[in-house]
Amino acid sequence: MKKTGLKSGVVLITVFLICTCIDPYAPKLKGNDSLLVVDGLIIDANTSYTVKLSRTFQDLSSSREVVSGASVTIADDVGINHYLNETDYGVYKTDSLEFTGLVGRTYTLHITTREGDQYISDTCAMLPVPEIDSVYFARDQELENNNTEIEDGIRIYLDSKPGDKNQYYRWSYEETWKFRVPDPKKYDYITGGTVIPVKTVKEFCWKSNKSYEILIHSVNSGEMDPIKKLPVFFIASNKSDRLMIEYSILVKQYSISKNEYEFWDNLQQVNESGADIFASQPFPVGSNLHNINNPKEQVLGYFQVSAVKQKRLFIPFSVYAKMHLPFFLYDQCVRIVKDPNDYPSGYGGTPPTLDDLYALFCIRSNYYFIEPQYNSLTGTIEDLVFTTPECADCELTGTFNKPDFWVDLN
Repeated sequence: MKKTGLKSGVVLITVFLICTCIDPYAPKLKGNDSLLVVDGLIIDANTSYTVKLSRTFQDLSSSREVVSGASVTIADDVGINHYLNETDYGVYKTDSLEFTGLVGRTYTLHITTREGDQYISDTCAMLPVPEIDSVYFARDQELENNNTEIEDGIRIYLDSKPGDKNQYYRWSYEETWKFRVPDPKKYDYITGGTVIPVKTVKEFCWKSNKSYEILIHSVNSGEMDPIKKLPVFFIASNKSDRLMIEYSILVKQYSISKNEYEFWDNLQQVNESGADIFASQPFPVGSNLHNINNPKEQVLGYFQVSAVKQKRLFIPFSVYAKMHLPFFLYDQCVRIVKDPNDYPSGYGGTPPTLDDLYALFCIRSNYYFIEPQYNSLTGTIEDLVFTTPECADCELTGTFNKPDFWVDLN
């Protein structure tokens, strides 16, 4: 198995191909116009398939240029053309009621740009893919910071059933996890020391993330043995809020061709070498897309055709807690409790009012007021409590809407 993180050195291709990069690599193209980037994948599922078209940008000061107004079709081996409608600038989609990929069929992508340039992909067969037998996890460690630090955590693994003479595989995954903020906002401050409960306390939310790693594997020709304990993803337990409440990962398994395997393999090697993808390379990062009238034109991306199997794993906190791993702490959160008497001479020799405190921390300093504290004898508000926004409202970093597939296990 080969595995690597996509870092900035090769993102110019993969930021558009798998849409997971944080810092796009944007070299100036010497003597070339910007290059066409194609992001397309069709699978054997009843869903709408998407092809995204764009062009590389010339330098960091330029924004990505989408390719709009193109004619995009997918032709199959029985002579049917499936037309894609442009649903957004540079985004072309099939009709899920009219087209579903089928194992054993072959497909070819055709693109004609508004300017009349014509591109075609190699013919791609949809190969069968075996079922995923299980997705599971175990305690593990990983070296960080140039192998100077050891991180404790869990690693996700996969077992796959034997394939029907499949030789090449690729995996991707989608993470979702439930988390809570430590100091949820429970009250709104009105004026003159008046507070009212908020309608909805944004304490629990969900975050999602898609894989940014290349996970590929090849087997010997004719090998029928199942894949066992393939490492998918490592989670450092104290580095994120993934394992605070409940974590879920959906792993997808694709059967790919030899050519596509070589594409991902070469992409890994370029990434590991830190080389400029437009410089002279000991190996090409080839695409399966070509300009019909100008075969020398370089096209970026890959038209992917694959059957897919998937399996989801849930990890509740109750299971993770038994492993006695380090916990994640919200060390960036600041909880501030202030009484007007904390500033006895702040306003012309007299303490500020509660309104003044609210303005100081919430309007001028961008903190959130979260709740009052009352005097135990008089029952009046004595203190106002403030915190940083991300520690009071979970929707600032996640979504308050529970995913349709979610099952609370704790």
